[in-house]
Amino acid sequence: MKDINAIGLDNGKSEKLAVKLNELLADYSIFYQNTRGAHWNIKGEKFFILHDKFEELYTDLAIKIDDLAERILTLGHTPEHNFSKYATIATIKESSEVSDGKRAVENILSAFKEVITLQREILDLAADAEDEGTNAMMSDYIREQEKLVWMYSSFLNR
Repeated sequence: MKDINAIGLDNGKSEKLAVKLNELLADYSIFYQNTRGAHWNIKGEKFFILHDKFEELYTDLAIKIDDLAERILTLGHTPEHNFSKYATIATIKESSEVSDGKRAVENILSAFKEVITLQREILDLAADAEDEGTNAMMSDYIREQEKLVWMYSSFLNR
């Protein structure tokens, strides 16, 4: 039983999952900070709408960041916590385009595309590892985010 972790999953497969979950944690952390920046700095006629929507989004991202870190710990691994490390492993990059509403929403849609793609990759790894906990988490995130993509795309008349 030495190849099985505390929750009954294969150690090697759990390690692969933890690596990908840390990548997702990095993406979420940068996505969070970009969204905070947009919330703080947004200007223009859509200020009141976007200011509130961005706050909703970064509040949800903060919860997901904590959930991801705790899932990595549950799998028996250590969540990354340094932004210097996040910058090297994240696919989402820091944004300085935070005051223009249209551009901020485009950046949010781009970030959603990155995290949804990575979450689908994690779904495959979780299925292979028979990790229903990670699978359920990713499925929930994807379902929620697909709806948000539709809503933010509608805001841009796409």
